[in-house]
Amino acid sequence: MAQPGLQKKNIVKTEDNSTLKGTLASVFLLGFFLIATWVGVYFLFLDRF
Repeated sequence: MAQPGLQKKNIVKTEDNSTLKGTLASVFLLGFFLIATWVGVYFLFLDRF
């Protein structure tokens, strides 16, 4: 016979307050900066070649 005090309680905590929009924007800005830097170095190399 099942005892009511021994039931498993599955408690799942979710955080609805955290959004990743700022993280996504930061990653895109960093990526664009890195790409622009590499393109600049590449054109500098072609100019001096």
